[in-house]
Amino acid sequence: MKDCPGLYCGRFKLPDGNLSICGACPRGSRTIIDHDMCLPCQDEPTFYDWLFLIFMAMMPLFYHWYYIEFHTFSYKINSTTLSKKLITSAILEVTLSAVFTVLLMEPMWSFKLYACRINSISDWYTFMYNPSPRYEDYIYCTQEIVYPFYTMIFVFYGFGVISLLAIRPWFIDSKNTDYVGGLGTVYAGLYLYPTLALLHAVACGFIYYMFPYLVIIVSVISNAVHFAMKINQSMGYLIRNTVTSSRNMIIVLIHWLCHAFGIIGITELRDPTKHYFLLCLVPVPTLFYILTSRLTDPRKVHSD
Repeated sequence: MKDCPGLYCGRFKLPDGNLSICGACPRGSRTIIDHDMCLPCQDEPTFYDWLFLIFMAMMPLFYHWYYIEFHTFSYKINSTTLSKKLITSAILEVTLSAVFTVLLMEPMWSFKLYACRINSISDWYTFMYNPSPRYEDYIYCTQEIVYPFYTMIFVFYGFGVISLLAIRPWFIDSKNTDYVGGLGTVYAGLYLYPTLALLHAVACGFIYYMFPYLVIIVSVISNAVHFAMKINQSMGYLIRNTVTSSRNMIIVLIHWLCHAFGIIGITELRDPTKHYFLLCLVPVPTLFYILTSRLTDPRKVHSD
């Protein structure tokens, strides 16, 4: 039976063999239901946990890609060479940051992770569940119940800053006329990571449970914006412009991958027959926009 008050308070063995008073468990351990002993977390991350980590790694990468494309387009920088270099740099930065982050987690220098099983959104906000027996002093049991998914994201962002400063300048030629424009992407990244860290610190639990839906919503909107920026909204032009342009084709494929990722996150592919069929719906937002674009042409809207 659980003698310690609160959801997350527990006891652990002291060096002298006695049990500690009720409090926070050491990092990497937690209590279980109806048991107040702190037990080490040695579960493997679930499929959904890995999808969450992939999502958190992809957020800075997509931001880097978006800003590089937006920056080179808005400031009319010669994007042919510079944009490809910066996109390659962003992929390398995020990949190395993710690899080093996983290697530093327990067990160290291994791509295997020890984790605590996440049961509810309250596991992300243990500071809100410090008990106060008889409404007197609080027992502080704030701890990382979701070990290591809370701290490892901050570690990943730290590596992201280091890799950004160490790798990105090598892809920017100081003798090139677009040097200042390329340097602007470095400054943008330095603003990005503190913002993402603050977002993770505040909304980590909501992001964990909502990210598949966010991916689908944002990707559908982004897909529509991509096609809406074309001056010619005819069906034939949109199809030709997508098929003949490698850049546009890559953008559309990325949107499709995001749709598929969101569907996989929501379903976790628990029912292969039904859920694999849902993946066939991935191109629907793109096809829907192209087939209905002529119905939304502003020149065909007449006021009475």
